[in-house]
Amino acid sequence: MKKIFILLSCTFLMMLTSCQFSENIYINEDGSGKVRFSMDASEMMDVLGQLGENAADEMSKAVDSTIVFRDFLLDHKDSIANLSVKEQQKIKAMEDYKIHMVMNPDEKKMFFDIETDFDSASELRDMYKAMNSFNSLKGDETVGDNLPLSPFSSMGNEGSTLVSYSYNGTVFKRNAKIIDIEKHQQSLDSIDKSAMMLGSSKYIINYHFPKAVKSFSKEGAMYSEDRRTVTYEVGFIDMLKDPEILNIEVILED
Repeated sequence: MKKIFILLSCTFLMMLTSCQFSENIYINEDGSGKVRFSMDASEMMDVLGQLGENAADEMSKAVDSTIVFRDFLLDHKDSIANLSVKEQQKIKAMEDYKIHMVMNPDEKKMFFDIETDFDSASELRDMYKAMNSFNSLKGDETVGDNLPLSPFSSMGNEGSTLVSYSYNGTVFKRNAKIIDIEKHQQSLDSIDKSAMMLGSSKYIINYHFPKAVKSFSKEGAMYSEDRRTVTYEVGFIDMLKDPEILNIEVILED
């Protein structure tokens, strides 16, 4: 159990360091697909000491690790049963997710992916609920007690911002709205000290469709040669301050 909590602590310290964040969605003909949230936090390799001596020592080793949470729940069911009901629920929320982390201290590289499959685009908003579960998950006291607040803590069903998706075979929409202004401001205040580090970070969307893209509602997007993949980026801090800048409508060719 300790290793997973160290991994999660490390992950959320990544979020308070200059990173590149990407939201990758792959949609099939029937509307099902895969979503992968990725972070490149190679710059974090210089700040591992903030995790504490034990965690920093653990993270100084080369890692290429994949955690399938469904298997994790089965393999550690006895240990999980000893956690509080609240903590058990947080882990259960990650059941359908898979985490992949690659870390190479010698090459100063660190990459992190979390992904899951979905049956319809409407399920995609649950990704942020899972991210919130990661953020508040605690285990070993030396690791969890000082876990920093994730920049994504305001997003999802229990946050101040609701992000939803829809797809009807021709039109794909991503819609974000602030549902609690006061809580949203509190979230911004909580990451204010990290704004300088996050200032150069980008939030990049990469959407992959079964048909060519006819139109994209934002200027400045880039397309693959077959126009089935569209890429668009904004400043990460800009996205946190104004989630609606990533309200997007994609219309596909018939």
